Amino acid sequence: MQTMNIGIIIPILDITLLPGMEYTLNLSNLNETSLNYLGDDNITNIALPLKNKADELSENNFHEVGVSFEISNIEKNHKGHDLKIKVIDRVKITSLQFKTGFIIGEYEKASDIVDLSETDIKEILVSIKKTTYDLAKDFNGSEVYINKINKIDNLNELIGYIAQFIPLSLEEKYELLKLQSLKERGLKFLDCLLREKESIKFKFEVAEKLSEKANKHYRESVLREQLKAIQSELNEDEDKNSKKDKDYLSKIEAAEMPDDIKEIAMDELNKLKNQNPNSSEYNITRNYLDLLVKLPWKAPEEKDIDLKEAKDILNREHYGLEKVKERIIQHLAVMKLKKDKSGSILLLVGPPGTGKTSLGKSIAEVLKRKYIRLSLGGVRDEAEIRGHRRTYIGAMPGRIIQSIKKAGEKNPVMILDEVDKLASDYNGDPASALLEVLDPEQNDTFTDHYLDAPYDLSNVFFIATANSLSSIPRPLLDRMEIIEISSYTANEKFHIAKEHLIPEILEEHGLTSDNLSIDDETLKNVISDYTLEAGVRGLKKQLAAIARVATEKIALGEIEGTFSVKSKDLVKILGRKVSNHEKAQKDNPSGVVTGLAWTSVGGEILFIEATHMPGSGQTILTGQLGDVMKESARISLSLLKSRLPLNSFNFKERDIHIHVPSGSVPKDGPSAGITMFTALASLTTGIKVDPKLAMTGEITLRGAVLPIGGLKEKLIAADRAGIKKVLIPKDNLVDLKDIPSEVKDNMEIKAVETVEDVLKETLGISLPKANALIDSNELLEKTFSLAK
Repeated sequence: MQTMNIGIIIPILDITLLPGMEYTLNLSNLNETSLNYLGDDNITNIALPLKNKADELSENNFHEVGVSFEISNIEKNHKGHDLKIKVIDRVKITSLQFKTGFIIGEYEKASDIVDLSETDIKEILVSIKKTTYDLAKDFNGSEVYINKINKIDNLNELIGYIAQFIPLSLEEKYELLKLQSLKERGLKFLDCLLREKESIKFKFEVAEKLSEKANKHYRESVLREQLKAIQSELNEDEDKNSKKDKDYLSKIEAAEMPDDIKEIAMDELNKLKNQNPNSSEYNITRNYLDLLVKLPWKAPEEKDIDLKEAKDILNREHYGLEKVKERIIQHLAVMKLKKDKSGSILLLVGPPGTGKTSLGKSIAEVLKRKYIRLSLGGVRDEAEIRGHRRTYIGAMPGRIIQSIKKAGEKNPVMILDEVDKLASDYNGDPASALLEVLDPEQNDTFTDHYLDAPYDLSNVFFIATANSLSSIPRPLLDRMEIIEISSYTANEKFHIAKEHLIPEILEEHGLTSDNLSIDDETLKNVISDYTLEAGVRGLKKQLAAIARVATEKIALGEIEGTFSVKSKDLVKILGRKVSNHEKAQKDNPSGVVTGLAWTSVGGEILFIEATHMPGSGQTILTGQLGDVMKESARISLSLLKSRLPLNSFNFKERDIHIHVPSGSVPKDGPSAGITMFTALASLTTGIKVDPKLAMTGEITLRGAVLPIGGLKEKLIAADRAGIKKVLIPKDNLVDLKDIPSEVKDNMEIKAVETVEDVLKETLGISLPKANALIDSNELLEKTFSLAK
């Protein structure tokens, strides 16, 4: 049995080291500890290949087989250290230990199996050297390397030296090291060498063909130039080129370009005149001139904004959204008085299907401007915004300039859709490229890489849309004025469907109100049972499904007159219900409390469940909780312990388990703080919480209740679930003005400021404030004993 040995591990990448080789390792990450170990004669030095490059190394990053080596010299350079080494033997690593600044490994020797005779080794050496000579003879300066190869008589050393110059993959290099049989290693390397020889031979043949083709093109180009000179002498080509030049000249004059742009255009036109029409440069110049003459350069004609008409259009095309429409009217009023520029850039933020893009269309209709939409979702290349430089093959302008060209006017309404879905990678950061576009202070000199000249975007009315602000960089947010669009209530969805969606669906499917009838009760059931969203996009799809059934029956002649859809028909037409909103329970046991949550498709209620069992004082959290929510649970437990009377609950001998149902759905955020605190208080006191009471709010360790977001969606969810009383943070009272009266009238909304207020409203327990707790322990004992 092999004895285990200890060695210091030096990670290597893209290097082939074999026994018998002499090599110089360039290491940039050696520290003082590693150098001390490398200089210790009692510790083996081991070079171990990496599978791939990684910032943080683990055992999975390393291969199993490496080589031991001796160091003849260590020299310091500006990048690190040069280690002149001689490879001793192959080793197999059995375990690795990662210390601070160095790696230690246990290993056992795995020496080569010499299964070749001296004669066989000489034959393989001759074959490798001959193949290498055939490879290198066509390259200048290869004589030095050939002479060195001829002097090497060790097979491993020869393989390691030549492997540096041929393109072997990491796997192939490691395979050469891993093979224990000298015969297999030599034959495998010879295979790699022969493959590379065939590859280079093929490349030379291709290069020769391309060279012949290039010479042919050159001859044709010379002949064309001669033909052009002859035609010029005979005045045959003058009229045709003159007509083209005059055509571009008239377009340049008609474009009313600024003087600096006109100068650029004339320079390009002169360049075009002196180029061969068959050259690639001719087409590049011509395409650039086409862009210059087609871009709108004239100052836009000022159009008066009729604010009364604007209100009528917005009200006609969008139900609800009163605050949003009011903010847009205010923005248009500023534009009406200011007249010269579009003002700030708008950002409409809200859940999918809430009408952000259609609001942009309405604004374009109000302003009587062209409407252009750019979808930015998934765009990861900066050149999509700024364009490519003309030096690149296939270069084109960015999407901003292309859209302006397509609009044909300098002041369109441009929708930048899904601006929160921009990506970034090695191609650049498109969000950063938008910083100049969306800054009113500098977008009057926006420079596209392809255009390579300043273009004034200050007259463009930019409207960006997003579902969330979290993924939009802060500098970009600072350049836009945010208008938030919240979820629709069930009543708002009903009116939107009645007044907008159903007429659209009927027109799209070739139907009229005489062909299809959906009564109010059925429509409400479609909204409640077959949609699960904050907007109305899913509702429109369900109504379209009903319309398709009606269209089919009418086309097949199965019905005459009106096709009336009733609630009982929905299961047959739309299938089973897809909505699965939580409902308030009839009874909540102690330790179970109803909370409120915000999701991307609206609000929901959720249940916080707590229980305890014999144990050692551990806290167990389940339900796919995020870090912030886990912290809320720990704060709640600490806060409860600080408020409980002494010895009222033995935390040391009990484990507490907190669970939030729907375990497959990730959950996070601080707003479940008071819900978790109440669940733990209910559990420890044994007092049940009213199942018709829900709550939301963040807590601090001092017992304060902090404000939360998404109040409208949460209260809509509470109303839908049958909740009759809701606790909200006191600081959120100002947000109640945005809550529809139909929601507020159905429930009692109570503001809380501290956890003492929460306990009084939920458990009926009156506690002194935190600053009085130390002097009031006896009173606290009596309060809890009475509550029990």
